[in-house]
Amino acid sequence: MSKPAQKALQAVKGMNDILPDAAEFWEVFEETVRSWLKGYGYRPIRMPIVEPTPLFKRAIGEVTDIVEKEMYSFEDSLNGDLLTLRPEGTAGCVRAVIEHGIANQIPQRLYYFGPMFRHERPQKGRYRQFHQVGVETIGFAGPDVDAELILMGARLWDDLGLDGIRLQLNSLGQPEERAQHRAALIAYFEGHAELLDEDAQRRLHTNPLRILDTKNPAMQELCANAPKLIDFLGAESLAHFEGVQRVLRDAGIPYEINPRLVRGLDYYNLTVFEWVTDRLGAQGTVCAGGRYDGLVGQLGGKPTPACGFAMGVERLIALIEDAGGTPAPEGVEVYVVHQGDEASRLAFRVAEQLRDVGIRTLLHCGGGSFKAQMKRADASHAAFAVIIGDDEAAAGEVSLKPLRGEGQDPASRAEQQRVKADDLADTIMNTLMDWED
Repeated sequence: MSKPAQKALQAVKGMNDILPDAAEFWEVFEETVRSWLKGYGYRPIRMPIVEPTPLFKRAIGEVTDIVEKEMYSFEDSLNGDLLTLRPEGTAGCVRAVIEHGIANQIPQRLYYFGPMFRHERPQKGRYRQFHQVGVETIGFAGPDVDAELILMGARLWDDLGLDGIRLQLNSLGQPEERAQHRAALIAYFEGHAELLDEDAQRRLHTNPLRILDTKNPAMQELCANAPKLIDFLGAESLAHFEGVQRVLRDAGIPYEINPRLVRGLDYYNLTVFEWVTDRLGAQGTVCAGGRYDGLVGQLGGKPTPACGFAMGVERLIALIEDAGGTPAPEGVEVYVVHQGDEASRLAFRVAEQLRDVGIRTLLHCGGGSFKAQMKRADASHAAFAVIIGDDEAAAGEVSLKPLRGEGQDPASRAEQQRVKADDLADTIMNTLMDWED
């Protein structure tokens, strides 16, 4: 009796493979982002993907979609610890800052790259494993750093060649101001209880601010007429908000004040902002953040002001591709073709010599005829093929064949030439410089 066919193994739904062509583009994107961040003096930090579950419950808030429905949480079978795959990066970054005493040092500008995990219905721009660039500032109290974070976004869109990304801005004030607004919200929504959907009814007495962020079309008018938090802000909160806006006006950054912008996490106060686009359908937010002055103290550290944002990598790359901006990644410059025992020995030495001086070199492996290897060389888009047979190896030489010329026209290619193996790197470097000139 034959064994039943095994089911083909596939990636978890909503967790996608990034194949070489796409991954090379991701690396180009990441290099651009790192250069941009370093231009503002930000330093990297790397946190674990798995964190204690209580961290997110305390930081994000238990009455949030993330904690209630979306976290990948489990019990460690080895010791019983309750663990969660991180759904966002700020909580873990703040935990690290507290644990290692960074918050007690000079103010910090930090950034991180990495995967996040939420159990959501997969769709374009929303995945169960997704990637973010997170930026956090620790120890800055004034509106200047809020404004800097927003200006950073404007510069990045320019660096990436993106347009049509709009800025929305709001202030959530301080806890006591939100408490007054919360009471007014509850009274307002209780007066219209018949219009509340199930989600709004559940949140009415636990997190009524989140009702304003509803995506239910039937509740849009109700929420639009609800009491506005900005009407409850005191002089200090209004001055902070005006300070942010003043910098944006001076820099010529257009923005819209959106009183319904509340963000989905409980730790925000004062400035909140989102960069949004109409080009990604329902998933229109590409960057979002704000100030979270209470979080360091909430997680056990000394009360410390903080502000940050996160960007969705998949969404930004989709925008770049939509705009036709997919730069070709750097490929190899030299493909080494070889056949014969002595030729193979020389090929390894030559390839390492070229890499020593920074020439990107692919050494053919797996055997095959010269003709088959040259097909591989052409397909690699390398500028040169270095051809080594036993005759060349015996003479300590190689054959250098340009696979392109000053342009892409084959007629412009230089002739194949024999070169001493020890002179090969200089010959290639000089030829490349001649082509650039």
